[in-house]
Amino acid sequence: MAPSGSRSIKKGCQRVLYWIPVLFIALIVAWSYYAYVLQLCIESIKDTGEKVIYLLVYHVIFIMFVWAYWQTIFTRPMNPLKEFHLSYSDKELLEREDRGESQQEILRRIAKDLPIYTRTNSGAIRFCDRCQLLKPDRCHHCSVCDKCILKMDHHCPWVNNCVGFSNYKFFMLFLLYSLLYCLFITATDLQYFIKFWLNGLPDTQAKFHILFLFFSASMFSVSLASLFIYHCWLVCKNRSTLEAVRAPVFRHGTDKNGFSLGFSKNFRQVFGDEAKYWPVPVFSSSGDGCSFPTCLVNLDPEQPSSPTGSNPATKGAAEGRQFPSKPLRESQSRLLTSTPSWTESDTAADKDRKGASNPGMTIENEA
Repeated sequence: MAPSGSRSIKKGCQRVLYWIPVLFIALIVAWSYYAYVLQLCIESIKDTGEKVIYLLVYHVIFIMFVWAYWQTIFTRPMNPLKEFHLSYSDKELLEREDRGESQQEILRRIAKDLPIYTRTNSGAIRFCDRCQLLKPDRCHHCSVCDKCILKMDHHCPWVNNCVGFSNYKFFMLFLLYSLLYCLFITATDLQYFIKFWLNGLPDTQAKFHILFLFFSASMFSVSLASLFIYHCWLVCKNRSTLEAVRAPVFRHGTDKNGFSLGFSKNFRQVFGDEAKYWPVPVFSSSGDGCSFPTCLVNLDPEQPSSPTGSNPATKGAAEGRQFPSKPLRESQSRLLTSTPSWTESDTAADKDRKGASNPGMTIENEA
């Protein structure tokens, strides 16, 4: 009982510590609201028209920023559907076999009925021992959440949550509105910050808030701008942060552009088809998070051509299968059905030919 109790206490302390970055951001935002609304707008700005305009614009950006941040924090990451979990009989069969090719044969048999097209670096089926499931494409196990997360991008300590398929749009909007929030404060506070240095402000406590409000907003603007630009690039390329670090592996080999469908479809895969929902922190992403259309033609000039050549993706039997069993909205399913995907229908001869073209190539196993 003692070890179990110690583990529970340790986990409880960890959960509290994980909320410290979020609490820090909340305190900074609460102080910035007090400094901008009360000390700058109400106490320091004398022109009524300027004061009203500043307050109206500020509160619109503030509400969208807080809304997006809330959604990013409290939207639960989506986990693989039950179809990807091993059945009780499959678990027993897998445990009885020695680790090696025999287990891979079992996993391949299970995977052939699932939309799984990526592999480990060694070419094996991606399997999670902790969750006892076959990992869908772009799914990874988060060591902090101790769960497999669909289309995992990264675990963000500033939101105490995994950023993945269910909340990646919210994360992007959080970056956008937080950047606009900081830029707006910096721009409107600048003239009063200059007056502070020229001794043009009355000697009140507002001087302190105006000074540090400008410094903190401008500092956060730089870091948020670089992060937002980077994630915009990821959206345009249809990559996650993990895929940017280590490209996904298909049967033909590593392909960092394997999921890229062009800018328009890449954008709609995150933000959805309906433009009216793009700026709003409500879920509108396309797809189900478990299966993704692929494009295995190398279009990026950075990407060297595959040693086996670029084979166009072909439609297979998996395209006609309804997955998941729950029907998707038309706006969600259109992206999945409009682009052909890599299927298990490659012939054995094609596989042998690809293997023969790189007989000495070895790649590290996936972590």
